[in-house]
Amino acid sequence: MIIADLQIHSKHSRATSKDISFSNLEKYARIKGLNLLGTGDFQHPLQFKSINEELNEDENGILWTKTKFPFLWQTEISLIYSQDGKGRRVHHLIYSPNREIAKQIIEALGKKGRLDYDGRPIFSFNSIELVDMMMDISKDIEIIPAHIWTTHFSLMGDYNKYTKVEDCFKDNTKYIHALETGMSSDPAMNWRLSCLDKFNLVSFSDSHSFWPWRIGREATVFDIKELTYKNIIKAIRTGEGLNSTIETFPEYGKYHFTGHRNCNISLNAKQSKKVNGICPVCKKPLTIGVEERIEELADREEGYKPSNAKPFIRLMPLHELIASHYNTTQLSSKKIWEVYNRLIGQFESEINVLLNIEREKLTKIIDERLSDLIIKAREHKLKINPGYDGEYGKIVIETKKQKSLTEF
Repeated sequence: MIIADLQIHSKHSRATSKDISFSNLEKYARIKGLNLLGTGDFQHPLQFKSINEELNEDENGILWTKTKFPFLWQTEISLIYSQDGKGRRVHHLIYSPNREIAKQIIEALGKKGRLDYDGRPIFSFNSIELVDMMMDISKDIEIIPAHIWTTHFSLMGDYNKYTKVEDCFKDNTKYIHALETGMSSDPAMNWRLSCLDKFNLVSFSDSHSFWPWRIGREATVFDIKELTYKNIIKAIRTGEGLNSTIETFPEYGKYHFTGHRNCNISLNAKQSKKVNGICPVCKKPLTIGVEERIEELADREEGYKPSNAKPFIRLMPLHELIASHYNTTQLSSKKIWEVYNRLIGQFESEINVLLNIEREKLTKIIDERLSDLIIKAREHKLKINPGYDGEYGKIVIETKKQKSLTEF
């Protein structure tokens, strides 16, 4: 099995850690339990230089560190344009089969705008033109719309108001094989739209750092015999070899519920409808969340599952679970790292701890209540106050109710 996170940003993207490097990404990917990453931002001149200096490409288009960790040529770009009389903003993931094709992609994008100011550059041409441009270079290039439901920069989100993939790509939809669901939705939510049935669903982290609470928080699991670019893309395009996805709880995502962060207003779809999408505090339009947007477009009842649906599991980053147990928001505190490293030292990787280790083994080295929290997350029984308007969701720790005097 290959557990892959193929949506990574480099230190050359805005709002990212300046300590992102291939050595740090490899170190924490191994700790996390990942065994394939995207390079991130390969079109940026400095990132392209780092790739060429630090990674060796094999005959199958896979890039390797000196200590034999694999990367895939990957970047993300932002398109901001007008289509059908409305402004659109869409983020797309782009994958290249090898260095030579990556150079041609860089050359083509460079003719459309600057590539050196941000690792995720912004262009003013539309998604149809992007597909034409990439397919003219090579049919082996893969384009995947990123975090398709996120409110502001996504294919199906509230800003764009696209109601199906074809609205965006028109005839070029035939070159779109998969959709990246983003943190605020999971496959079950996407299954409610019959218009998405023809697309495979993948999940990646959109990581802006190398820390284990960011990389691999969402990932895609491939079941292929040999790690090659062609095998990965074949799985994405056909579903053959695409085993499953690892998801966060969608409530953990920053845009799951509708709301206003500054007004401390968080509403589900039904509550938002009652106030007509207007904030009851500031009287301005609310930031419409993923849950409400999907509810608006769904043509199936909640719980529907297609016959060919790929399985998925929901997990929470181990740092988040430990921090919630100790009632702190400081994920990088000394105490959190001490507990985390104790678990990794005993059980090899974070994903192994979250998925496989029995409660009895966990309780031998950590607090019993923390063991219960890990198991609860594994069984999809975690309670989370949903994220909204750019605010992450928060784990709810249930404590035993104190008895009153009348109960004695």
